[in-house]
Amino acid sequence: MRTTAVPEQSLLLLKATGKVSHTGGKLFDRDSDLYATLRNWIAAGATDDVGEVADVAGISVSDTSLLFDKAGGESDVRVTASYTDGSTRDVTALALFGTNNPSVAEIDTAGRVTAKAAGDTTVFARFSRFTVGAEVIVLADDPGFVWPSPPENNFIDQLVFDRLQKLRIAPSEICDDETFLRRVTLDLAARPPTVEEYHAFMNEGAADKRAKKIDALLASEDFTDYYTGLWAELCRVASMDYTGRADSHKPANAFVAWLREQVAADRPFDEVVADMATAVGSTNIDGQTGLYTGVRMQCAECHNHPFDRWTMDDYYGFVSFFTCVKRKKGSDGRDRRVIFDPTAAPAKHAVDGRPVPAKLLGVVEPVAGDGDPRRALAGWIRDPNNDLFNRNIVNRLWAHLFGVGIVDPVDDFRATNPPANGPLLDGLATRFAEHGRRIRPLIRDICNSRVYQLSAEPTPSAVGDQRQFSHAMLRRLRADVLLDSIVAVTGVARSLPKSPKGTKAINYINRGYGYHATGDYVLDTFGQSARKTVCACDTKTNPSLPQVMHLLVGDTVSPRVHTAATNGVLKQIIDEHSSPEGVIEAIFIRALSRRPTATEMETMLQVAADGGSPAGYEDIFAGLLSSSEFLFNH
Repeated sequence: MRTTAVPEQSLLLLKATGKVSHTGGKLFDRDSDLYATLRNWIAAGATDDVGEVADVAGISVSDTSLLFDKAGGESDVRVTASYTDGSTRDVTALALFGTNNPSVAEIDTAGRVTAKAAGDTTVFARFSRFTVGAEVIVLADDPGFVWPSPPENNFIDQLVFDRLQKLRIAPSEICDDETFLRRVTLDLAARPPTVEEYHAFMNEGAADKRAKKIDALLASEDFTDYYTGLWAELCRVASMDYTGRADSHKPANAFVAWLREQVAADRPFDEVVADMATAVGSTNIDGQTGLYTGVRMQCAECHNHPFDRWTMDDYYGFVSFFTCVKRKKGSDGRDRRVIFDPTAAPAKHAVDGRPVPAKLLGVVEPVAGDGDPRRALAGWIRDPNNDLFNRNIVNRLWAHLFGVGIVDPVDDFRATNPPANGPLLDGLATRFAEHGRRIRPLIRDICNSRVYQLSAEPTPSAVGDQRQFSHAMLRRLRADVLLDSIVAVTGVARSLPKSPKGTKAINYINRGYGYHATGDYVLDTFGQSARKTVCACDTKTNPSLPQVMHLLVGDTVSPRVHTAATNGVLKQIIDEHSSPEGVIEAIFIRALSRRPTATEMETMLQVAADGGSPAGYEDIFAGLLSSSEFLFNH
């Protein structure tokens, strides 16, 4: 309701000033400029604008980086909007402000930033549909801090250490050989090192033995199996489709086989994704038809994204790349033919129903030309300068190897969730492009860096650091890696539901009927993704009481240890060593990839004596497999 004769009685003003209750709450006071602007407009007849009205083209902030030498400092951030007619305007009073970490820095409604505590964060401003951020660094009050100048193995170390030096955080020392061997083998082969691998590595005297081990793992079948499984999880490969059909075993197998071929050949990943985006053919034969790719921007389906630049036009323009993709029945009941339909119309905008032609993200105009628009999408994916693609892939690889992304969550790239180290993310993306977008060379760079090989023990200045990679993070093993590791260490196989004998958990596909969880109790218990969404959050590594109970009394650890003691690897260890010390050391090496400390040896000798052989050794073996040290990569 609007009342031009008595503008003060307009509901627009009464609600906005809180005089009339409404769900939006009070927005401004009667003595504000906003009130005066609206009142004068209503008093003038609430007329429409005359002629063309310039639209907001973007915004900027007065400072993109703020540095405070101690808590308590203040600084003002001004926001300027640029318009389509070339004009600019200070819109600070109209902007909305926020902070990613109020414990480090706060920002009020006027744009004043106040440093609260040592650390780094981002404050951001929003106006119209645009959001921009400014980095805030608050230095620790440590005038005696001395940068230790650690050695640098490659560009990754330089970019991480530059950031740490600026934040006055000293990195940890490099980890020992035993820790490195277990860490890198779990990360690249999804299993602990074998006893033979342990002794060979520890007895190797070459200065470059870590680099040689990385190369050997990257060339292994285990690496190919593991990374095939990781990409299959991201692509939601399962033996049922999303319409409820549960007879899709053959298409799922074809898709996984195709993915494995790409990983084994270290094919440029942009080509892999482009093939999936443009695929046609039989789902039984042409595995790449199982997926077409996109960017996560679900918010923009119903409204412009509140915290990013994506609009509804962006969303429906991207959907239009795939409205031409149809499926029809193939040669048998399990087969579906993925085809291109040239008569298909583009997606319709949810608000006004108008067709929205296919449009690449971040581009104003729709793609040109006739025919399948996915060809333009594939060209965009293969463009070496496509930062959206490069940054996303390298961030996922980094998160896999460090337990946390440079942007975290890894699938939440937006203006209000900036990278913890922007130059590092850019440097990795550039190197990825230089490597021809091949995965193995970039993983080699990361694993050879000193940063990857740092100890998990933080320095005093890094105790609170959870995002700048000053030390290794403790990472609970994924459910599939944990299960495969238990099988590998005990030497006792485990079958998986409706899967061929010998199938590893990292390559398991749910073949059960009905769209539910993973199909395996242990994988469900330890947080394996059910592959129902592409969200990285579907893979969980947080602890729970059922996990603890299963390790203690379930059928995964204890029965395998008993079998290993009766006629397996534990019995062999006992038979091969003449002393309790030798048996205990061999058990530690097999389970934890390290020798026991003197204190541990003393304690374990008591357990062995109390329990009697081999019962005491069973207890030791089972205890190590249920320990936090075994459950975590570190």
